[in-house]
Amino acid sequence: MQLSDVFLNLGEDRFSQLLRGISIGKLRTYQLFERLKFRLHLSKLNTENLRKAAPRLWERLGARDEEFATDLSQAVLVSHLDLIVAVLNFLGIPHEDGFFVKDLDAAPYLTEGWEARVYDKFQGEFPDALLLFYINHLGLELGKAETPFIPAAA
Repeated sequence: MQLSDVFLNLGEDRFSQLLRGISIGKLRTYQLFERLKFRLHLSKLNTENLRKAAPRLWERLGARDEEFATDLSQAVLVSHLDLIVAVLNFLGIPHEDGFFVKDLDAAPYLTEGWEARVYDKFQGEFPDALLLFYINHLGLELGKAETPFIPAAA
């Protein structure tokens, strides 16, 4: 599974929800604003232009542009560090304010069924699209996901 698959398996509606949750202020704080503006091919990066660009961005993900998917995922993730910290704390994964410690071996923390436990714990506390995106992103990043996690009820 690749990062573009994480987005694509969520569906276009959830993808649009993720775009609406991107914080322009957080992008500036983490020095991702200019990079994302360039990567999205937008002359002006704001929430309205992001929303309008959603169909075009969805097509780029469908073309499996992995560099684009990586930059977009960083924008989504830095905009929601509160979710990341909560999930990592729940799983007991060592981190520094949501960022992994170097050379982390996550195998002991991601035991069978961890995705469903995280989903059940945080469903309703965070937007569904965001929660599912992060569960799948975390599984991919830590090498534990071969197929996407989408619960039947979602």
